[in-house]
Amino acid sequence: MTAPSITVSETPLVLYTLRRADDALILGHRLSEWCGHAPMLEEDMALSNMALDLIGQARELYGYAAKVEGRDNDEDKLAYLRDVRQYRNLLLVERPNGDFAHTMVRQLFYAAFADLYWRGMMSSTDATLAAIAAKSEKEFAYHLRHASEWVIRLGDGTDDSHARAQGAIDDLWAYTGEMFSVDDSERGLIDAGIAIDPTRLLPEWLSIVSHVAREATLVLPENEWMQQGGRDGRHSEHLGHLLSELQHMQRSFPGATW
Repeated sequence: MTAPSITVSETPLVLYTLRRADDALILGHRLSEWCGHAPMLEEDMALSNMALDLIGQARELYGYAAKVEGRDNDEDKLAYLRDVRQYRNLLLVERPNGDFAHTMVRQLFYAAFADLYWRGMMSSTDATLAAIAAKSEKEFAYHLRHASEWVIRLGDGTDDSHARAQGAIDDLWAYTGEMFSVDDSERGLIDAGIAIDPTRLLPEWLSIVSHVAREATLVLPENEWMQQGGRDGRHSEHLGHLLSELQHMQRSFPGATW
């Protein structure tokens, strides 16, 4: 017998919180896949610690979403017992790790956004989200510095590392626009001062990644077409495979404790 999927009452605040929790959980899982496989022991530990940062953020956000929803869902149910279409994470964070350069470019794109985003969210009128933001911003400041240093080292390194870093930028660029999208559900929270408008972060985000790219002798694409869908539950095939692994224990042994 497998555990059934739960239903969630997605009020605007619950949906908003789940979107950020899903970003953190899925990217945290992706980074955890490097454990034991990173190019050096120090980097193995760094990626594992960043994965733990993200999973810690996810726990706080899932716990708050459960409290706001006010039903019998808790952080574990929200993390492990929803169907793939119920996940609202960015398409960027579910992209496979690929090689080390690919992971670092994905980390640069997301951390540069998340550092700005959570810094802005420290002024949220929602006290719980503001507190989560204050802790998360400190962690993402390190994530951004770490990813930036690696992208510069890879881009300005050997011909092979440069080609791999440039290939990662070209592959992932179309997934960055979704970070700055806003729908009607979030617009009301922005107007109420609970959330910030991510569209206002785009110029500074672009300045940050452009600076890193220049130092790394890499070129950012000029195309403006962007992939969308993750925030609405429309995902790539990669998320289904990831969730089958992530949810295996909870689905196979309902209610198990250890």
